[in-house]
Amino acid sequence: MSLARIALLLALAMTSASASATVVDAKPNGFTIDNSVNVAVDADTAWKALVEHVDDWWPKAHSWFGKSGKFQIQSRVGGCFCETAGDRQALHMTVSFVDPGRLLRMLGGLGPLQGMGLSGAMDWRFEPIADGTHVTLHYVAGGYTTEDLVKFSAIVDHVQGEQLNALAEYLSKRAKP
Repeated sequence: MSLARIALLLALAMTSASASATVVDAKPNGFTIDNSVNVAVDADTAWKALVEHVDDWWPKAHSWFGKSGKFQIQSRVGGCFCETAGDRQALHMTVSFVDPGRLLRMLGGLGPLQGMGLSGAMDWRFEPIADGTHVTLHYVAGGYTTEDLVKFSAIVDHVQGEQLNALAEYLSKRAKP
């Protein structure tokens, strides 16, 4: 990926709607991010929305192929979080741990991080609460790069907040009678 494309993607991320999120730690070689939201559906419903309906809610602005990209998550070890658009294909992450309704872990670098040679571990955690489910998106990313990853951490945090909020909005529409 060219530096111009990376700059464009980062600029788009910075101009998108704000999201509630937390950079837990950021160093020149990596960062840890936590985003969480409560949704008014049970954990199984939230889980199914993540793994079976990701294409219905994933923001197309955060896609390799824009509106033509179709997303899928194969919820099995070795499964693909992939995007396709005809013959064009992207492996966003690989599934490494599945505990349905509780935890989905995927490995890889999202967006520009992948082209920079970085990797990470992303957990989607689902915890039942009195009026629904507490969903946490936890991402630890890093590796060798000539870039200072501290400057990327807030941008990635913001984008992941948008992704989690998109899932929450999708679920809120399903929770209404």
